Amino acid sequence: MDIMKLRPSGKDYIWGGTKLKREYNKDMGMEHIAETWECSVHPDGLSKVISGEHTGITLDLVIFEHPEYLGKNNKDGFPVLIKFIDAEKNLSVQVHPDDEYSLIHEHQNGKTEMWYVMEAEENTSLIYGFENEISESAVRKAVSEGKIMEYLHYEEVHKGDVFYIPAGTVHAIGKGAVIAEIQENSNVTYRVYDYDRTDKNGNKRELHTEKALEVMKFEPAPETRLYDDYSECADYSAKTLCSCRYFTTEKVNVRKAYGFDVAEDSFQVILCIDGSGTVKSNDNEVSMIKGDCIFLPADIGRIEINGSTEFLKVRC
Repeated sequence: MDIMKLRPSGKDYIWGGTKLKREYNKDMGMEHIAETWECSVHPDGLSKVISGEHTGITLDLVIFEHPEYLGKNNKDGFPVLIKFIDAEKNLSVQVHPDDEYSLIHEHQNGKTEMWYVMEAEENTSLIYGFENEISESAVRKAVSEGKIMEYLHYEEVHKGDVFYIPAGTVHAIGKGAVIAEIQENSNVTYRVYDYDRTDKNGNKRELHTEKALEVMKFEPAPETRLYDDYSECADYSAKTLCSCRYFTTEKVNVRKAYGFDVAEDSFQVILCIDGSGTVKSNDNEVSMIKGDCIFLPADIGRIEINGSTEFLKVRC
């Protein structure tokens, strides 16, 4: 059973920049890269294995052939989609449905997600819910008049901040942020406002007002900054950033060496956000640099990481 380094699928949405290409080793043949789907079996953007026995095969086909790689917790299929996001411009104000609504209307999962801020320029902010409780009719009126921005809650962000975005929460990433996003395996987004921007053909991007209003939460957003347990020793430090029903994400800072077990209950994913090192199992070893994403099949056993590196570690 091999450690699998992944090559992402890239997206050149109109708000994307060049930081992923310049600073995170993402050469996708695009002038601007808005998102890289680092660990994905979603048909809208598949990751490909680039190390070990499955080299050259998309991750969805690997999992189809080896469902045991997902682990006992994930018998219903691949639960997450993991991305890097570079917001050179503001993202649209948007909302995602929950599972119940999305499975009926979109035939795929809803989208609860979390963000880890890897970079943030000065005065960068994001939108998270409403500033005060508001009615559906008031939101409808504000959208129709182009005034929805007046009612939203803004959070200034800095490198290292963590935000949990439950389905139904109106949100937007602001320009100047580079973010790692861990989300449900879904590509359902309902745009509420898009700054009257046009695409490369001069057309305004579609809004989804009616569906957005059906799934939106109208109360003020809860506390967004999440911090949990923390451990530290001479060789590394680790802390849990977010734990919900869909995934648990830890941040690990390795100064020299770090080891952990990948048991039969779930696969794990390593997303390198700084530095470099090696990732070793009983069977093989791969190198890791800033920007790399590595899939560890369930029950692969003991993993040893050596080097000087920071990464997010996701399990389901």
